[in-house]
Amino acid sequence: MSNSDRLTAGVLGATSPVGRQVLAQLADAGHSVMAFSRRPQQTDDARVRWATLHADATDADGEPIPHWIALCGIWNLPEHFDLMLRHGVRRVVCLSSTSRFTKTTSSNPQEEEIVRRLVEGERRIAEWAQAHGVEWTILRPTLIYGRGTDRNLAEIVKLIRKLGLFPLFGRAEGLRQPVYVDDVAKAAVLSVFSAGAGCNSYNISGAEVLTYREMVSRIFKAMGRKPRFLSVPIWLFNFALFFLRLIPRYRKWNADMVQRMNRDMVFDHDDARRDFAYDPQRFVLREIDVSA
Repeated sequence: MSNSDRLTAGVLGATSPVGRQVLAQLADAGHSVMAFSRRPQQTDDARVRWATLHADATDADGEPIPHWIALCGIWNLPEHFDLMLRHGVRRVVCLSSTSRFTKTTSSNPQEEEIVRRLVEGERRIAEWAQAHGVEWTILRPTLIYGRGTDRNLAEIVKLIRKLGLFPLFGRAEGLRQPVYVDDVAKAAVLSVFSAGAGCNSYNISGAEVLTYREMVSRIFKAMGRKPRFLSVPIWLFNFALFFLRLIPRYRKWNADMVQRMNRDMVFDHDDARRDFAYDPQRFVLREIDVSA
């Protein structure tokens, strides 16, 4: 990459699982990378510079940073609007979630609040960007997995290790399209420099559609185990849920969590492929992905 092609990108939420991969991909591509964190960070990668976020400034104030990738919760992004403006932001890519669509019918107050925050966060970033002449891109990943850092797959791995089996509720044939953490990072890096991705929202999914049962079967196999399931009728779980929620660890469990095993959560990524050549991988698990 020539100096004329070298671009500067700022990364918020850089210590997140997706953030770590974004830093590596930006640096590998030869771009100048400034990562922001609330706490001082130690790194062996000299290609990435770290700046500490303070109440009203950062260690890097005044440096032009036209491109930004925000991997913090989209509802938290407004607190960084002034920071990005001080650095001359011209383009920002941020993460939302397809949960804003899949959890709209949830009867759980916490999940309803998540949907509200996602929708409100998307609205605020679009309005702010338009008011300041900033191009924006919103990425909505499906179920993110990989590198032993994701909460979704890690919980399944832990339960399999503890019980030697996995409980399935109903037929567990709801369709899933898991997306690898590296592919989410790739989508962010590709879109932040793509002229065709400005002022648009994209669903970001994996290349393969599979049932919830098949997804868990592959996790078993990646762990070197034969798939073993305990089939539980949904009515029985709903009956037991009342008693389970008396235990603090299971207080947040709800019937919607179980019903989603049998609900399709599939989102095509054709628009992302068209606009910035997004090309995700299939659901293939490596040792690092099941090491939780």
